Amino acid sequence: MAEQQAKVAAGTHGRGRARHLGQIRYKTASKNCIYDVLRTRPGWVEVKDDGAWDFYWCEVGWLRDNFDQNYFEEHVKICHFRNHYELTRKNLMVRNLKRYRKQLERVVGKDGQARMDFFPTTYELPSEYHMFVEEFKRNPGSIWIMKPISKSQGKGIFLFRKLKDIENWKKADYNSMYKDDRVAEARHEPETYIVSRYIANPYLISGKKFDLRVYALVTSYVPLKAWLYRSGFARFSGARYRLDTIEDSYVHLTNVAIQKTAPDYDPEKGCKWGLQELRNFFVAKHGQDAADTLYREIDNVLIRSLESVQKIIINDKHCFEVYGFDIMIDANLKPWLIEVNASPSLTASSPSDHELKVGLLTDMLDIIDMEGKL
Repeated sequence: MAEQQAKVAAGTHGRGRARHLGQIRYKTASKNCIYDVLRTRPGWVEVKDDGAWDFYWCEVGWLRDNFDQNYFEEHVKICHFRNHYELTRKNLMVRNLKRYRKQLERVVGKDGQARMDFFPTTYELPSEYHMFVEEFKRNPGSIWIMKPISKSQGKGIFLFRKLKDIENWKKADYNSMYKDDRVAEARHEPETYIVSRYIANPYLISGKKFDLRVYALVTSYVPLKAWLYRSGFARFSGARYRLDTIEDSYVHLTNVAIQKTAPDYDPEKGCKWGLQELRNFFVAKHGQDAADTLYREIDNVLIRSLESVQKIIINDKHCFEVYGFDIMIDANLKPWLIEVNASPSLTASSPSDHELKVGLLTDMLDIIDMEGKL
């Protein structure tokens, strides 16, 4: 107790004098849209280096290295939960979704499986290689997609139709069966990937594939408190969709980091639609009822995903999280969860993108309510 009191007295992270002056002291590791919002918010003052702060938009590395070594006063807020990776690391997300699906099946039967039917068949490699091979052989000719578990912006992703395309994984898995320590030391441990059945019938607009980036703010897991931001966007590929060139990233991956490297990319137009613009398209094309059903199912994806980690995430009153959900829509207007991001990009790719992200972050700060207005 004495040590905690000493830290508070030293102003380690307490509001102290700042509260008296009506100021909120913020610190940020990013110089993108979050910085634009923080530096223009009335009563908020930037803190640099080791100065005392009330609000910290930190990197996940800082959280991992520093959270448990600090005492925080009641009001302090940090932009990540400590084990956020349970939902945002690709392999852990799938594990938790599968586990939660089994729980629902035990409680409500087949209806539980239907509620969780929004992520494609997925395996973790190399640990589930043999299970994957069995599924692969049951569905000859299917297209699969490989992704490294901890990379972003489309890095390391590739599609394949034949097992020989991942022959190195088979060799690594075979070597892992040896018990000889000398063999174990000599063999190269491959990077962990997930392999998922590729959604080969995506909904197309003007012949092009797209996915949705939907934002959700979680301020508590116990109880679960989440807000959906209605102004997300759709990200389009720059090339028309086709299945005879599965090696072409410009056709199959919608990540802006990839699309903006295309020779014909136009930075003025970008490759995004707003979610409301997309909804209007679906209403015009398929009718109001179909559009409403689609967006309710997207809500279900977000809610069930958060519920799948509700009992695993370390809840802390100092923490909140802005998640970026990536969702694909197939030709039958069915939404599929692709992945969840703990640090969705807040760098604007166009003026309209800047407006969207500034609105997202402004609403986020209003809900967190550091000023105590609510």
